[in-house]
Amino acid sequence: MTELFCIGNAIVDVFASADPAWLDRQGITAPVQHISREKAQRIREELSGAAGGIVVSSGGVAANVAKVAAMLNMSAAFVGCTGSDDLAAIFEKELRAAGVVPFLTAGKERTGLCFAFNCGGETRIAASPGAALEFTEADVQEDLIAGAEAVVLDGYILDRRPLVQQILQLASRRGIPIALDAASVFQIREKTEEILHYSRNYPLIVFMNADESIVFYDTIRKSSKKTEIAGEQEKETMILQEICPVLKCITEGEIFPIIVIKLGGRGAVVLAGGNIYREETFTIIPRNTVGAGDAFCAAFLAAWIRGKPIRECAALGNKVARKILEVPGTRIKSNKLKSFAKMLRK
Repeated sequence: MTELFCIGNAIVDVFASADPAWLDRQGITAPVQHISREKAQRIREELSGAAGGIVVSSGGVAANVAKVAAMLNMSAAFVGCTGSDDLAAIFEKELRAAGVVPFLTAGKERTGLCFAFNCGGETRIAASPGAALEFTEADVQEDLIAGAEAVVLDGYILDRRPLVQQILQLASRRGIPIALDAASVFQIREKTEEILHYSRNYPLIVFMNADESIVFYDTIRKSSKKTEIAGEQEKETMILQEICPVLKCITEGEIFPIIVIKLGGRGAVVLAGGNIYREETFTIIPRNTVGAGDAFCAAFLAAWIRGKPIRECAALGNKVARKILEVPGTRIKSNKLKSFAKMLRK
């Protein structure tokens, strides 16, 4: 039996330090953007000979959740689409090494690639999803979903509505909860109504970060004015005082939906059964923030599947995410998470 069955974009993450001027010349000027496969390949080739080197790791929201969950001694599987290239081999090898069972289809394009550039304290992300986008509803294996305790959906696949709806229907038909990570403010801005619809009709656990929750809130109240708050403490205050009372109403009277707001260095807020749970943490200086939110999801879901109270789920999420901040992406040794895996056995 698989405890966590994770479905999403199969991506290989490349972490590198870069000069902002060099990134500007490459056309990588936004905090997050898509780039063509040709540009991604060219940048990868240039970086391979650069001083200081690069770090390559399997990535993508759902794959990261599967990998961290497996290192917490959960039974985890991942399904997605890769190319037939060296990146596909890297992706599969890392998942298997973590203990994840991969079910990978082979696409026509190259394996998805995502660069995370550290340039003087600023992070710029450039992604080329490649073969990941070739995964469709025809690739979903009903028998694999049927044996899961929970299904994890990468929010980046929300654009593929037939795929998402098939997964939701297959899971809910068997009473299997679905965890959806909102993935980005861009997805939230476009998909709030769909997420609300899914939360009313399927057993959903929704994960979003502070910025995503603010956009979600603005969209729900149909505000034409964008809420812009810079400070993390100010965001937390707004979320607790304004957003949580609204989202609390969505969760009243039922087990689902459960809404989890990740506040980074300020912990997390969970809305479930008409209650608001606040779990704080402490801030550390991160090596890289990519993958920390996915690690939180993995630990939260692991604890939830094992029957832990909501506060303990959030607390474990905070602790595991803090560990992931010490490494690029989710490239962490399993022994670093051994103490947390023990907590799940108690």
